[in-house]
Amino acid sequence: MDLQECRKEIDRIDAELVRLLNERMDVSREVANYKISVGMPVYDPVREKQKLDGLKEKAPNEMYAASLRGIFEQIMGNSRKLQYTMMPGAGFVRDFTPVPRIPVGAGRKIVFFGLVGSYTEQAMQEFFGDMSLMGYESESVGSFREIMQRVQDGDADYGILPIENTSTGGIDDIYDLLVEYNNIIVGQHILKIDQALVGLPGAKVEELTKVYSHEQGIRQCASFLREHPQIEAEVFGSTSGAAKHVADEQNPKHAAIAGIRAAQVYGLTVLAPAINQEDSNSTRFIAISSKRMYEKDANLISLCLTLPHEEGSLYKILSHIMFNNLNMTKIESRPLPGRPFEYRFFIDFEGNLAEASVLNALRGIEAEAQEMRVLGNYKDV
Repeated sequence: MDLQECRKEIDRIDAELVRLLNERMDVSREVANYKISVGMPVYDPVREKQKLDGLKEKAPNEMYAASLRGIFEQIMGNSRKLQYTMMPGAGFVRDFTPVPRIPVGAGRKIVFFGLVGSYTEQAMQEFFGDMSLMGYESESVGSFREIMQRVQDGDADYGILPIENTSTGGIDDIYDLLVEYNNIIVGQHILKIDQALVGLPGAKVEELTKVYSHEQGIRQCASFLREHPQIEAEVFGSTSGAAKHVADEQNPKHAAIAGIRAAQVYGLTVLAPAINQEDSNSTRFIAISSKRMYEKDANLISLCLTLPHEEGSLYKILSHIMFNNLNMTKIESRPLPGRPFEYRFFIDFEGNLAEASVLNALRGIEAEAQEMRVLGNYKDV
């Protein structure tokens, strides 16, 4: 056959495929109606594996068999997605309460990482509003874990934590703690970070021998430190704590990488402003609560999930987001304890828990993941 005849034949076959696929989707609806009536789950991995394994003997060679398997995985995957749209509302969504705004004000307590003058304190005041005007109480806390614990125990209404930096990426400890504790992300705030070199009045950069800072501050200023090899970098609990330590130590040869705000609080001088290597250096902070709530106009959802350790499992999960026309904005992975080279995934995508498309995506992901947890629904600022 010449090219035109081949194309006509392909068009004829495609038309028949379309007719048969439409017919198959109609039957899938009937299957869903039956499953709903008897309380069966949509996903039946044993049945699907049997069908996929049986394709090999229906193909003339391995290449055709692999193509058939890929096509039928798509067909069955889309049939499942259709059936999920027919299922009743997801229970995990009913656990969340929509509110007009995250409640804050007199009688509320917020704990933040670092000391007074820290970037986290600044993020807290910019997100929740000025403390003196809003009337809430705040307290500085020295570790990420203590913040998580106090919020979960009800000793604080909210906690503020850094989770990601544009220069150095995600903060692994925070992702691990989000899994360990049952707190919910209720908001986020992005803060422009200008790491300054701060020291005692009269100190000189060329005479410095040591600089203190949080690990993130040191990493964000790696280029500056390479240019000044005589300065030894020492990791400190927080940038604001490092600034206070320099003020207490009173050694003119020691300095801190911290914010200008911290320098003002602890009576230090800015020896070099904005020494971070990225001009657009910013940190994303999250607000956490033990209350399962979300603002009605929230538009970003965070999940954590574990998947079967098998070919295509991540692709299948992400297809639920794509099928429902949702935009994934981030994916992060962390090692699973006791399971070498297996990972837990953290996924952010745009949407609201009240939207049908989001509910449908979450139904599918919950059914096909080993574990799934909604970490929060909040506003993408």
